[in-house]
Amino acid sequence: MKKIISLLILLILTNYSYAELKNPNKNISPKEVVKIQLSGLQKNDLNYKDRGIEQTWIFAHPNNKRMTGPLNNFKRMIKGASYQMMINHLSHTITELGSSDKWAQFEVIILDKDKIYHKFNWQVEKYTEDGDLKDCWLTTMVSSPIPLGSSI
Repeated sequence: MKKIISLLILLILTNYSYAELKNPNKNISPKEVVKIQLSGLQKNDLNYKDRGIEQTWIFAHPNNKRMTGPLNNFKRMIKGASYQMMINHLSHTITELGSSDKWAQFEVIILDKDKIYHKFNWQVEKYTEDGDLKDCWLTTMVSSPIPLGSSI
């Protein structure tokens, strides 16, 4: 009986953790999409391993997902040399560079855990096809990082 109760508690806690992920909806602004993704990456392993990467993946545009491949490929890409500085970074700023009713572009500056600044261009677009994602803002592009130097 104790094993069954323990298993039920584990299942409830696991489902609760997964339920905390935010899903795209048409009421989330372009800047908020970027903020949700960056906040997830900043605390990547909160609740469970790679939760932040999964949160970022949820807000990736379907065309972007086709380019990066399935979630496991996306995880490897984010953990690779080009983007690993996003994981568990110390802070970030988001500045809008331009927008229309269909796209928005932001400059994102991240202070990584080694106290080095990196700049990215981050673009989101409004999804226009029918379905659950219609009129949701989703990430279509994140540039390669530009190192800006140490904060020390």
